[in-house]
Amino acid sequence: MKGRVLDVAVDLRKSSATFGKAYSVILDDEKHNMLVIPEGFAHGFATLADSYFFYKCSNGYDPKSESGVIWNDPTLNINWGISSPIVSQKDSELPTLEEFLINSVISLNV
Repeated sequence: MKGRVLDVAVDLRKSSATFGKAYSVILDDEKHNMLVIPEGFAHGFATLADSYFFYKCSNGYDPKSESGVIWNDPTLNINWGISSPIVSQKDSELPTLEEFLINSVISLNV
């Protein structure tokens, strides 16, 4: 890893005591820290400096199974630490947490 990123995880497990809660940590190349995110969580990041980093997934990439919640959902109130983020079209079209729950066909009772 090189640089600094704000790494964010949101618990989407409906049966969890921390459902809908966001956790964030700054990962950087000086601390050599890392974050393990369990299944059932949404994951996002913001680069805070020129960066590259690695992550491992529990399964192979399957675009049909991708889902998530919009990065700026007011319910989650995540402080991304940047004023003008560059967000992909795919990520900018994600639902709010409330819309995700209403429209979810995936069981998140992990």
